Amino acid sequence: MKIEESMAIIITDQCINCGACEPECPNNAIYEGGVSWTYAQGTALGGLVRRPDGSTTHATDQQTPVSDDVYFIVPDKCTECEGFHEEPQCAAVCPVDCCVPDPDRRESTETLLDRKQYLHDQANP
Repeated sequence: MKIEESMAIIITDQCINCGACEPECPNNAIYEGGVSWTYAQGTALGGLVRRPDGSTTHATDQQTPVSDDVYFIVPDKCTECEGFHEEPQCAAVCPVDCCVPDPDRRESTETLLDRKQYLHDQANP
């Protein structure tokens, strides 16, 4: 079985802060620069959330913005729209093409679909 490989999406510093991408994200993984975020926003997560590095945080704890200057994507919430759309919607609507694959974060389609299920499965505590 061939495992498809994808790359997480990042927003480059070429972002013009138009905000077109934010409402398109089915995981609520996109935030305006400088805005704190939570795992619970736009997901079914509640209680403790285990991060990919093994640490935990409460789903409603405020997290530090990834960027202070431009819109950003929280990689732990991004599924590249797998299971929702045929392509990442942020990239599809970006007028300056600054939503691009992150070559430093490669993930399989299976990993992205597992994340989608984790974020939206109502059985999560």
